[in-house]
Amino acid sequence: MKIKTDEIASIIKQEIEQYSADLEVSEVGRVVEIGDGIARVYGLANAMAGELVEFQTDEGTVMGQVMNLESDTVGTVIYGDALAVKEGDICKSTNRLLEVPVGEAMLGRVVDPLGRPVDGGPAINATEHQKVDIIAPGIADRQPVTEPMQTGIKAIDSMIPIGRGQRELIIGDRKTGKTAVAVDAIINQKQYWGTDEAMVCIYVAVGQKESTVAGVVETLKEAGAMDYTIVVTAGSSDPAPMQYVAPYSGCAMGEYFMWSGKDGGKTMADGKPMPKHALLVYDDLSKQAVAYRQLSLLLRRPPGREAYPGDVFYLHSRLLERATKLSDENGGGSLTALPVIETQEGDVSAYIPTNVISITDGQIYLEPELFFSGVRPAINVGISVSRVGGNAQIKAMKKIAGSLRLDLAAYRELEAFAQLGTELDKATQAQLDRGARMVELLKQPQYVPQTVTDQVISIYAGTKGFLDDVDIAKVPEFEKAMLEYFQTSGREVHAEIAEKKALDDGLAEKLEQALKAFKSTWSS
Repeated sequence: MKIKTDEIASIIKQEIEQYSADLEVSEVGRVVEIGDGIARVYGLANAMAGELVEFQTDEGTVMGQVMNLESDTVGTVIYGDALAVKEGDICKSTNRLLEVPVGEAMLGRVVDPLGRPVDGGPAINATEHQKVDIIAPGIADRQPVTEPMQTGIKAIDSMIPIGRGQRELIIGDRKTGKTAVAVDAIINQKQYWGTDEAMVCIYVAVGQKESTVAGVVETLKEAGAMDYTIVVTAGSSDPAPMQYVAPYSGCAMGEYFMWSGKDGGKTMADGKPMPKHALLVYDDLSKQAVAYRQLSLLLRRPPGREAYPGDVFYLHSRLLERATKLSDENGGGSLTALPVIETQEGDVSAYIPTNVISITDGQIYLEPELFFSGVRPAINVGISVSRVGGNAQIKAMKKIAGSLRLDLAAYRELEAFAQLGTELDKATQAQLDRGARMVELLKQPQYVPQTVTDQVISIYAGTKGFLDDVDIAKVPEFEKAMLEYFQTSGREVHAEIAEKKALDDGLAEKLEQALKAFKSTWSS
């Protein structure tokens, strides 16, 4: 047999050309202690805080994150099946920080805090990812809040207005309608979807019952709001690390849209501009603080007040500071945050509530007594406040709602005084009667948000005395008939208010005449 030397030479040449001297160097350690979702790893000397690590287990790869850097070990939290990780398993450094998928592909989906779908739908093919924990925009990157974020709730849009880029806390005891207020705000954004004012909504459920989250998702679907909504859920049965990271994941998804207006803006798959406004609901941050306390104690960090770690304020401040209105140079996008806090027995002076009140730009306080007496939404106007105020209102609403808060506060005082049974003069009695009708007018059924034009007409009618001779029980009926009238005979006035967004003397006169015309036709 003749050996073909030229063939052998060419094969050797090919092998030499294909040879690569690249070495893959990875830093590995070993699990020395595991329990309660926390693993201590020896050997990762160059690990950085917040770095993602991979645990090589018998059941596959499990992800974790470095939280504690100690002299000879690192403390890591496990995102996934903590029971699969055991002592002696290899832990590999990744040199990456935690990221989540972002963008248009996330809309309409229910995902876990790592961006994995949990709604039974197809896999998410996101083209972009964003770091979960980033530094908030600086002073130069921001501008003051001036655009209104309409919630569709009369009591809020008139007396406690929220602007795009604001942080407004929703606080109250359990079962006082906190989630309902937030969900109403999400549903109300449907009217803006597809316009320049379109707003992507992200609902982050932390430590909620799975059935509660399923109910919220069903409500959003029925209202047609899931088209522009992302739901991030870390249920009460999920590990503490998942509940801790969920708000940051939701925030990263919202920030993608906030920054999408920069450098000419991005476009969606259908060619329309990418929305540059986002609304984030954190429901609720009390449970996130409890999850973080659990993590910190298991990581053996020193406990402070109420056993919370010393940096529990920073936990929430670094999250809520990421909500802002960007400057025009950065595209003018916004991220509005509605954090929810649950109080115990109405105690707003507890540790976590006072922390979050001091970080946010105002709070909406929901009171159990009002809720059970049938005033819903059960907003206590005296304690509730918006630190942005009239800057975040259209001129028409600002004009008519100016005295509303004071009138209602005066009514509450007079109401307490009137219960003593003393004789009241006519002026006081008239104030009480009008106050009672305004309280009735501001009541609103769940998941029925109103447009700002309808709100302006309703509140104008109330403050100008058009309800004074209407029976209190008939106020909702009167309002419904009045708004229907402005969709038919009075639609020109309605359209003019919607277009101008202001109520000058001429338009106010037209509105007055239209209300008088309606009043003459209405009969209870």
